[in-house]
Amino acid sequence: MADLPDVRFLTVAEVADLMRVSKMTVYRLVHAGELPAVRFGRSYRVPESAVTAALQRPAADVG
Repeated sequence: MADLPDVRFLTVAEVADLMRVSKMTVYRLVHAGELPAVRFGRSYRVPESAVTAALQRPAADVG
C-alpha cells in the first residue's frame, strides 16, 4: 500500500467559517469546480490545502 500524503480534510461548515462565507457559497464553489472536494456519503470534505490556495488568490478570482 502506498503512503498517503498527510492531507487534512475540512467539512463544508469549517471551510465556510475559514473563508467567512455561507455554507451555500462553499457548495457553489465545489459544484462549479473552483474548490476541489471529495464526497463521503452525502457530505463533502475539502482538502485544507485547497482552502489555503483559494484564500491566497485575489478576491476577484474567487466565486
